[in-house]
Amino acid sequence: MTAPVVLDVRDLRVSYASARGVPVPVVRGVGFTLRRGEVLGVVGESGAGKTAVALALLGLTPPGARISGSVRLLGTELVGLPVRELARLRGRRIAMVFQDPLAAFNPAQRVGDQIGEALRIHQRPRPARESARSRALELLEGVGVPDPARVARCYPHELSGGLRQRAMIAMAVANDPEVIVADEPTSALDATVQAQVLDALHRARRTTGAALLLVSHDLGVIAGAADRVAVMYAGRVVETAPVHDLFARPRMPYTRGLLGSVPRLDAAVPLTPVPGAPPAPGEGGPGCRFAPRCPLAADVCRDAEPELAGSEGHLSACVRQEASAERGAADLFAASAPLGRTPPVGAPLLRVHALTKSLAPPGRSAPWRRGRAEPARLVLERVDLEVRRGETVALVGESGSGKTSTLMEVIALAAPEAGRIEVAGYDTAALDRAAVRRLRGTVQILVQDPMASLDPRMRVADLIAEPLLAQRVPRADAAARVPGLLRRVGLDAADAELRPHRFSGGQRQRIALARALAVEPDLLLLDEPVSALDVSVQAGVLDLLRRLREQRGPACLFVTHDLAVVRQIADRVVVMYGGRTVESGPVGDVFAGPRHPYTRALLSAVPVPDPVAERARVTEVLPGEPPEAAGRSAGCRFRGRCPTYAGLGAERARCAHETPAPVAANPLKGHTASCHFPHGARGVPGRLGHESAEHPPRG
Repeated sequence: MTAPVVLDVRDLRVSYASARGVPVPVVRGVGFTLRRGEVLGVVGESGAGKTAVALALLGLTPPGARISGSVRLLGTELVGLPVRELARLRGRRIAMVFQDPLAAFNPAQRVGDQIGEALRIHQRPRPARESARSRALELLEGVGVPDPARVARCYPHELSGGLRQRAMIAMAVANDPEVIVADEPTSALDATVQAQVLDALHRARRTTGAALLLVSHDLGVIAGAADRVAVMYAGRVVETAPVHDLFARPRMPYTRGLLGSVPRLDAAVPLTPVPGAPPAPGEGGPGCRFAPRCPLAADVCRDAEPELAGSEGHLSACVRQEASAERGAADLFAASAPLGRTPPVGAPLLRVHALTKSLAPPGRSAPWRRGRAEPARLVLERVDLEVRRGETVALVGESGSGKTSTLMEVIALAAPEAGRIEVAGYDTAALDRAAVRRLRGTVQILVQDPMASLDPRMRVADLIAEPLLAQRVPRADAAARVPGLLRRVGLDAADAELRPHRFSGGQRQRIALARALAVEPDLLLLDEPVSALDVSVQAGVLDLLRRLREQRGPACLFVTHDLAVVRQIADRVVVMYGGRTVESGPVGDVFAGPRHPYTRALLSAVPVPDPVAERARVTEVLPGEPPEAAGRSAGCRFRGRCPTYAGLGAERARCAHETPAPVAANPLKGHTASCHFPHGARGVPGRLGHESAEHPPRG
């Protein structure tokens, strides 16, 4: 029996007011239906209109916005509904999970009280405060929040991002809504935390039977969670289909390019970045907005914008969909070069041994703390890694694991608190000021947000020349090198005269890379350089980095939380947890046979952009939260979350009191893991992902 329609959207149009007060269309004629219990995934690049659609459904668009069309919730028209009546429906019949829960929660009110308030506002008869608090604890427990009583007593800023997001889900389902709208609920979260949040959404849907509109840029998440998918481009839905059909047989060239841009954990495959950039809202000609980027575009595509057409629930807005369906993404778009492995050369270019760094406890200088002996908080403890010439080493782990702190210690070119750092054979503890200046050109860094390193007042030419001038290169020679550096990173020489705000995020990252390459460094440190980019833009930057390596460019130490990116770009991987290195080795060996339970958890949490493969996997949701920086302690820091430790008997004492040392898993390939029980304890699976009643295979 077909489930009833709970949300019917037809010809939805949204315009925002420009700085001059002119309406700018951001959503153009979007339509879809949602049935009870169904999950519709909405995907597309930044600026496609995904969030604008989500906000318009609940009447939460910014001041000055204009909404037209029809949004019917259980037969009630929401467009044009008076604010008071709309407020009565929000939270009761339709609820929202925002991308940033910290901005959505009231910072001055405890989380439990806010969930209870949602109950007291909408339920009749109105529950007593104590009853609402008790129900809030049940809701938090229902979405998998550990220690719900503690979380309920906390203010939003006292919780981690994952806990805040799960609390937001608990509040969204408090009144058993018919529809949940989730706008990028896992954006900017670690893979393990993302798995926790997706599990919370799954529990919420299972409990309430609600339909879910899931907006996400992560096609792996959509592959595992959605029943149907709507692909948006330039404010319109350009393709929609059941999830298996869309991933297996996309008809719109844009959809093919989007799918081909996504790195996969299960294989290192050439990526197919979509060239160019989407039009800004309100821009574009009378024809298909994707035509300037489309390899199949013909004159007819530029004459009029095509309508959605197709059969069997698979529709696409493309007059060339038959030609597109016959060709793969690699045939349509230029695929990146096959991943070549350059053998490491000579002695390590970077060697880090037993690196330790601590921070003073907060408030040490406060008068009421004087005389109290508080231990320093360790952010790094005995970190070990090496990078050789021609090699890319990935540094991975959850937020707070010490990845960026390690990079900052290396780029400082100073004496570490403890341990040893060698760059190009030089001990950084023994460098004087002149030696640091000479070595500075050997090591360069690329940060996550390129605008943080690019002065908005300077021309691109001056930004790229600046590090050369710092190395006392004559100004004329520095200026002469700029055009070649821009071409090397895929930009035009004419871009040298522009300023950073004129460029997209991916182009800014290329400018920052050209600036870093200007002094011809031997070692490039990259701190999450693609994490904030759309997948199509990310694919282009990853392809650029791979080509630089093939041209005997610098060795790279690449910090990322995305293990699928590691599969595409790195030769070796170093896994960090709680400020320690817990596993390292060649990417293929570590991914195929992880020895540390934490590495297995990380790999288990990464979704695969393939509905068949993703739903056949069994994901074990890692309990608890990553540890905060603390004083020096013995034992394994992962034991509180470790499934192997949970199944141990008397052997637990070893994990609690003895810090594990690296043990060779494959001495010939340098694969090591710091774990007392790398194969699991007796009766305890050695791998995460074993089937359980709580987390059966999806699908």
